[in-house]
Amino acid sequence: MIFVGCAGWSLGREHWPEFPAEGTHLQRYAARLNSVEINSSFYRAHRRQTYERWADSVPDGFAFAVKIPKLISHELRLAGCAAALDEFLEQCAGLGDRLGCLLLQLPPSLAFDAVVAEAFFTALRERFGGAVVLEPRHESWCEAEPMLLDFRIAQAAVDPSRISSDTAPRGWAGVKYWRLHGSPRIYHSAYDSAFVQRLEQALQIAAAEGAATWCIFDNTASGAATGNALTLATLTSP
Repeated sequence: MIFVGCAGWSLGREHWPEFPAEGTHLQRYAARLNSVEINSSFYRAHRRQTYERWADSVPDGFAFAVKIPKLISHELRLAGCAAALDEFLEQCAGLGDRLGCLLLQLPPSLAFDAVVAEAFFTALRERFGGAVVLEPRHESWCEAEPMLLDFRIAQAAVDPSRISSDTAPRGWAGVKYWRLHGSPRIYHSAYDSAFVQRLEQALQIAAAEGAATWCIFDNTASGAATGNALTLATLTSP
């Protein structure tokens, strides 16, 4: 399956005709798209019961990507994270089998430190065996690919590109994840039909190679993500 969705499930009024009229925003969203990235978990904790409610709101085959809290990535900077990891993973375990992957977005100021990274990935893998996707934003993380392979960590393809290794999915090949922020105006610009068609071909190739294949549109500030996701979902649907 190819998972296509947005960073969040808010539905702009201009897109309402594309979705069922009844239900919560998440229920309506999940009627047309088969995945979503939970970005709010980056900023604040959610109770396990909240994750359970979200899991109960979506159909079979729907998957959530959950963003690891900034407490871990930006404040603790991957060091001394055991207690924070335990709390976060206990909460998002409420998604059950709807939990598709975890997303770890790093700050631009966080350089690759092999000792810190290995300790963090070891602690994470002791607690979580599922898919993990990394979005680093410091050029030194280009050196990390051997470690990502060892720990089965995928590196996201990102647009606009932030570092030289993020123009295509890298790291562990069991997951391939595209994270598209909008270009040329980040978070606002819609992608044109030619871009979406090229993207669809890349996703089909990744899926044919056996990877769990994701594409999340984060160009949400002006509502463009929903339209792009709907177009791509139509192209990639069986």
